[in-house]
Amino acid sequence: MPLPKIAALALTVSDPDGLAAFYCDILGMRSMEDTSAVAVGYGGENARLEFAASTDSAPYRTDRNDRYWKIAITLPDLDCAHRQLRARGIEVTAPNQFRDIAYMSHLADPQGNTIELIQHTFGGNPLTRKGDEAQPLGGGARLGLITLRTDDLDAEFRTCRDELGMRYLSRQDVPDFDFCLYFFAFTDEATPVPEVNAVENREWLWQRPYTVLEFQHRKAGRIARRSSGQKGAAAVLIENPGAHRTVLR
Repeated sequence: MPLPKIAALALTVSDPDGLAAFYCDILGMRSMEDTSAVAVGYGGENARLEFAASTDSAPYRTDRNDRYWKIAITLPDLDCAHRQLRARGIEVTAPNQFRDIAYMSHLADPQGNTIELIQHTFGGNPLTRKGDEAQPLGGGARLGLITLRTDDLDAEFRTCRDELGMRYLSRQDVPDFDFCLYFFAFTDEATPVPEVNAVENREWLWQRPYTVLEFQHRKAGRIARRSSGQKGAAAVLIENPGAHRTVLR
């Protein structure tokens, strides 16, 4: 029987068509025609992005206490992607090996939503594939992660693992930044090393063909959810066999 899948991230934005054009023209996504929403994605097992128009006239501003944090696009060759983005005039941070977690870079879309770029392998390790300068982001990009923040980790485990049946894949502690990361996915795959804290699992995680749900567990502070109609993330949409849809907020 087919597994459920993380199907979409619903975002409320000021200009759905304009934002969709950015994701297609700059990041290499394509318009998804099989949905009533303005939607873009990479296809395959990846989640898509669905954009709805906001009634809120205030500009979007990220906040470290927001429930929603970011998406991460995983790809084979981050240096190639970075060169392309800079050549297009996009502000993007220099690629950096962050701890023993990932070789990564960051940018924002025109509305201010955070986008993380994660290479399949750690900085200095062999690439899974050399980037192709003729393809957007060097080719092979996927929507690898949707990241939410939480101040109630037990509730996330009850929902994701116990109720939805997601597999708990990885735990990545960042104590000097006062948070810990937890990763869940709808998959039958086992990690290379059974221990969820194993560093050896991390490059494997960035190479998965499906979208993974990441939680940043904050050890201090309260997480806030945005009101209906406000700009920002509205929900993570999960499609179950039989076309039943679950909404995770």
